[in-house]
Amino acid sequence: MCAADIFAAYFFVEILKEICDGKDCFPKILFYWRCLTITELMINEQIRDKEVRLIGEDGEQLGIMSARDAQKIAEEKKLDLVKIAPTAKPPVCRVMDYGKYRFDQAKKEKEAKKKQKTVDVKELRLSPSIEEHDIQVKIKKAIEFLKNGNKVKISIRFRGREIGHSQGGVSILENFAKQVAEVGSIDKEPKMEGKSLVMFLAPKN
Repeated sequence: MCAADIFAAYFFVEILKEICDGKDCFPKILFYWRCLTITELMINEQIRDKEVRLIGEDGEQLGIMSARDAQKIAEEKKLDLVKIAPTAKPPVCRVMDYGKYRFDQAKKEKEAKKKQKTVDVKELRLSPSIEEHDIQVKIKKAIEFLKNGNKVKISIRFRGREIGHSQGGVSILENFAKQVAEVGSIDKEPKMEGKSLVMFLAPKN
């Protein structure tokens, strides 16, 4: 539970204490807090169906019964009754440790996010009259970006009369692509965008 959740829980409990006027109403507090925080699946007291199909904690089919009887079975095992298929007829419920289930789900989501590969586009700017030393510096940087799995946007900005020599810029970009060919390939061919000639490189798999 994050700090925000802890604060929200504390705030909510304090409000209910005032409502209860000092009486011992912890079960009610617990019930309302669970209703507030659990929205994905209905559990325990939230389940009010006349009949449910119950699945045990180990996956065994326990048959069709009233929600009240299913709740009693879950309580006897000190577990939760969770509605896992609300649209089925009758709805399907399962006996499980819902807190552990939520923890496992959060862990899986966290692991999935770690495995998601985000691709950033890094931009390198060249000039039509760039010196060989400077272009080699840019090439090394592009190789570094491509090795890290990023796309690279190479742009050449033309000023004034330089726009008439854009073909020279195409040669610069094509030569640039050749020198990074081991780690990257042309994703988008050189193309004029306003007063800039632009080419995109993508990392090789």
